[in-house]
This record gives sequence, C-alpha cells and structure tokens, in this order.
Amino acid sequence: MSLTEHRTTSAVSAALAKDRLGVPSVVFFVISAAAPLTVIAGVVSTAYAATGVTGVPLAFVLLGAILGLFAVGYVTMARYVVNAGAFYAYTAKGLGRPVGVATAWVALLAYNALQVGLYGVIGSAAEPLFVDWFGISPPWWVIALAFWALTGVLGLMRVDVNGKVLSVLLLTEVAVVVVFDIADLLHPAASAGYSLEVFNPGNLFVPGVGAVIAICVASFSGFESSVVFSEETKDPRRTVPLATYVALVVISALYALSSWALTVPVGVDRIVDASREQGPELLFALAGQHLGPTIATIGSVLFVTSIVAAMIAFHNTIARYIFALGRENVLPAGFARTNPPTGAPIIGSLTQSVFGLAVIVVYAAFDLDPLVHLFFTIGSFGGLGVLLLLTGTSVAVLAFFLKTPGVENVWRTRIAPAIASVLLIVVLGLALVNFDTVLGVAPDSLLRWVLPAAYFAAIGLGVAWGLALRRNRPGVYANIGLGAQAAVRRSS
Repeated sequence: MSLTEHRTTSAVSAALAKDRLGVPSVVFFVISAAAPLTVIAGVVSTAYAATGVTGVPLAFVLLGAILGLFAVGYVTMARYVVNAGAFYAYTAKGLGRPVGVATAWVALLAYNALQVGLYGVIGSAAEPLFVDWFGISPPWWVIALAFWALTGVLGLMRVDVNGKVLSVLLLTEVAVVVVFDIADLLHPAASAGYSLEVFNPGNLFVPGVGAVIAICVASFSGFESSVVFSEETKDPRRTVPLATYVALVVISALYALSSWALTVPVGVDRIVDASREQGPELLFALAGQHLGPTIATIGSVLFVTSIVAAMIAFHNTIARYIFALGRENVLPAGFARTNPPTGAPIIGSLTQSVFGLAVIVVYAAFDLDPLVHLFFTIGSFGGLGVLLLLTGTSVAVLAFFLKTPGVENVWRTRIAPAIASVLLIVVLGLALVNFDTVLGVAPDSLLRWVLPAAYFAAIGLGVAWGLALRRNRPGVYANIGLGAQAAVRRSS
C-alpha cells in the first residue's frame, strides 16, 4: 500500500458516517436520552416528595425557558463548529484548548455516570414483569447484563438503525404518557378539581426551591446532545438547530403538563404525601385505577423501554465523545477507529461497554443497592456534571462570539448567551447548595462534597493535560477542537 493510500485509509477509518440522520432521528436521540416516562414516574414524584414544594410544573417551565436561551447561542455556534465532541469543541474554541480538554474529562464523567446509573434502575423496573409473567425473580444484575448486551450490540450498528429503534420506543413511550395524562385529567379530585396553583410562583419560590430546581434540571440531561450527532446529519446548519428546539419544546411541555396532571386526581394538597407514600409507583397506580390493570402493565413495560432508550442514546453520545478525543489525539489515536461498514465509533462504543460491565460487576459483587447507590447517587452525580457542562459552554459561546464579532446578530451572539450564562450559574449554585437533598442524604454527608469535588479534580487534571500537550506535543495541541479537520491535517 502506498503512503497516499495509507493516509486515505486512515482518514476513512477515523470518520463517522455522513448524511445518515435527519431532524426526526436526531430528535429521537435527544428526547430518548431525556427518558420522559422515567422522569415523570421517578423524578417528578421525587421532587414532590423530597422537597414538599408543589410548584414542580412551574419549575419545568422556567428551566425549559432558561435552556431555550442557552440553545440560541449553542445552535448558532453549531454553524461554525461541527464536531462530535460538542461541549469539548465549543469550550476549546471559546475559552481555550486547556479548558476544552477539561470539559472533555467532565463530559466523560457525567455521561458515563448517567449511562451506568440506568443499569441500577432497569432491574427494579423489569423484575415485577418477570414475576407476573414467568413467576421468577432474577437478580437485578442479570437483568442489567441482558440490557447492557443489547445496548452494546446496537452501539456497533449504523447510527440510523439506532435512530429507528429509538423512534419506535420513544413514540410509544410518549403516547402512553399522553394517555396517562388524559386519564388523570378526566378524574379530578373532588376537593381540588383542576387547580392551577402549581403554576403560581408563590408555590415555587419558597424554602426548598433550590432543591426543586436541582432535582428537575437533571431531567433535561441529553437535550444538548443534538450537536454530538452533527457530523452524521444530512444538513448540520438546519438539522441541529431545528432538532434542538423541537426536542426542548416537547420535553418542557411534556414534563410541565404531566407533573400538573399527576396532581389533578390526587389534589394539590395531597400530592406531596401521595408521592412520599408511593414514589414512582404513583403514576402507574393512578393508571391502574383509571384505565385498568392491563393499561397499567403496558405502562410498566414502557417504563422499562424508556430506560433502554435512554441507555442507547447515552451510549451513542459517549462513544462519539471518545471518538472525537481520539481523532484529535487527546486520547490515543486508536479511540478514533470506526467500523467502516456501519460508520459507528467502534472503540468508543466498546470502551463504554467495558466500563458499564465493570460497574455492574462491582455493584453485584459488593451487594450494593442498585437503586439507591447506582441510579439515584451516580445518576444525580451525572446530572450535576451536565449542568456544569451547560454553564461552561454557555460562557464559552459568549466568549467565542466576542472574539468573532459581526458574524451573526447581537441577540444570538451576545444577549441570549449572556442571560443564559447568568441564569445557569445561578441554577448551578442552587444545585450545589442543595446537593444533599438531590442525593437524599444528610446535610453533613461526605457524599455531597466528594461527588462535586470529583468534577473539580477532573477540571484540574484536564487543564494540566492540555498544558502538557501544548508544551510537549504542539501539533496535537493545535488540532484540539478542529474535529474532522484534525484528521485531514494529520494526513496531509
């Protein structure tokens, strides 16, 4: 093979498949990562129960608005930075390459935490179905391993195949959520009726508002992943913004409507107590009362598929982050290998699968509670990381356009990113102050400090690695954030 042929082959092996995804497919990836049914069954009831605050629906509306402001600058920058590394590439362009590397480390921590946290809940979600259908009760880790294998296999397939699987799972999931909402709305509590008090600011801005915001913000994790798939879309300049806005509107509206609908049959005055008594089962118990046990069982099945859809979406996101870092040699170049027939980032996908397997084995070996110690604790840790990423990226977008004036209108490049940055900093502060409530631990628990400290350690190590690359490998350092251009520059 000639040197030219070798360079061409290397470039191809480090390239994602192009023109595979349209707006609907990206929307399916984004909303699947948000896992609407999982959020409505689990997070909403947790927010009511843990905080005693009834303004949860209004919190979703406000958070949707804040993230909408963030999205203005975020998708505008997508026109100038097309990179599967998303947050990593944006912060590298806006705040400097060492900060970009630090962002990459935070992203890998956060998304892997969200992904493996789902293995902790899939067992408890699926076990009742095995008992009802087959009369068996397999250990949680057996169930987790089965879905881990399914996720890993799909991660090695064409991205549009994953998109089609997600489309079926997500459309069914959203349909059942809407059916549950309608059933709730048709059975108002005699004492309260159709009360809109949950949208009254006076019922949100009370002691505990910080905890509500901190719990609810994690529900939006994944909406930002549209940019991760920009290299595989048919028209990044159109597809990424449209998919982002559509997904955000759908998620915000669904969360706000469903969290309100849950209060209608119970009563606003009873929703906190009911959430504390029944937890995630509240949603399905109401469905059983209003629609019958068969529909409730279907809802339980779709609860499982909701978790699986989120696993697939996060797995694909993580694999592409690893791919992007390998392509630019921030990680070893082998991580940039793709599977030529499918275009999937094969090493990135396998790496995530190995990590997921290790977590399942460790938790099973030490007999740790998968729901508390894996899903709630590690999942909350991942949600905090995504919030940190959103905040840093919002500042980076503003900095990027301040250094690149005149390319877009002021609203997109200055005003919206500036407002979003301030609001996200406030939300991040609230999350940190109330992180004990998010985790469900005592205020003096070490976990509330150790877990956030892990991100700051990752930031420090990332900056140090970026500076080491600048000093020792200036060619690699110069390619940070360039995406596909990095491979082209190396091969030329």
